[in-house]
Amino acid sequence: MIEVRNLVKDYGGHLAVDHLNFTIEDGQIYGFLGPNGAGKSTTMNIMTGYIGATEGDVLINGNNILEDPEKAKQCIGYLPEIPPLYVDMTVKEQLFFAAELKKIPKKDREQAVKEVMELARLTEVKGRLIRNLSKGYRQRVGLAQAVLGFPPVIVLDEPTVGLDPKQIIEIRDTIRMLGKNHTVILSSHILSEVSAVCDHIMIIDRGRLIASDTPENLERQMAGALGMEMLVKADKEDILNALNPISQIEELIVEESGEEGVKNVSFRLNGEQGENGEDVRDLIFFAFADQRLPIRSMTSQRASLEEVFLELTSEVDEEESEEREEEKAE
Repeated sequence: MIEVRNLVKDYGGHLAVDHLNFTIEDGQIYGFLGPNGAGKSTTMNIMTGYIGATEGDVLINGNNILEDPEKAKQCIGYLPEIPPLYVDMTVKEQLFFAAELKKIPKKDREQAVKEVMELARLTEVKGRLIRNLSKGYRQRVGLAQAVLGFPPVIVLDEPTVGLDPKQIIEIRDTIRMLGKNHTVILSSHILSEVSAVCDHIMIIDRGRLIASDTPENLERQMAGALGMEMLVKADKEDILNALNPISQIEELIVEESGEEGVKNVSFRLNGEQGENGEDVRDLIFFAFADQRLPIRSMTSQRASLEEVFLELTSEVDEEESEEREEEKAE
């Protein structure tokens, strides 16, 4: 649906977008994740034809946004971080105006506007001036304007910024619903938001794409070994004897839990399957069961998306520091 090739945006020597390449497939919700100033909004502005690129191409459904913007823009609905609204219009007037700009046939405009007002929960405020609306309702008007005509690609730049928790939940639900029939691209620096609604995540830092995968795969790849924690009612020696035969266990620590007779057991697994393909957690369970040592709890932990994000962006910082040191040395 979208192909970005070698995209560059240079602001007087500052590369906001640095030779960016990626492809967006049809029918998924994509998350652009990155710290403030990473280049997310600049990339979206170029993808939607809002600003030009210094180098590179963006193809929207086969149409080059820079060479044939009218055809490309027909495929896109765009909500910038600050919605472009005429505050002296009512909600309904604004949406009818947007429908005209989008060249929705006159006979279809009433129904099209009604559908997006219902989608964005604007029906009860359709007669109010936009200047008198709260930020949350203005954001909804911007969203309704973006999805008007239901284009195949919907691009949302920080759609929940400044909203209260109830409004955030409502916008997320709307995005999930749109994702059933549209390709949705969502920009955010809020990790929980991206992981809650997106099928695929692209992490951008300093204008470069540093990771692209599903949330689950990113967490799995960055997690390394699986971490385990247990509460076991047993002596330390008995716990060690039960676990020592399991070769996948590393960094085993047995400590007092604060409950009499119960130990806190933590370790990492360098593999999740035994020699015969069985789940190592099953082996651990039966090892304690054979010794009649009661397990009070057993939990596994992988790296969170927050940890993945911090690790990846810190790696970029380290690489740039090394590059600067090498330049100084030369």
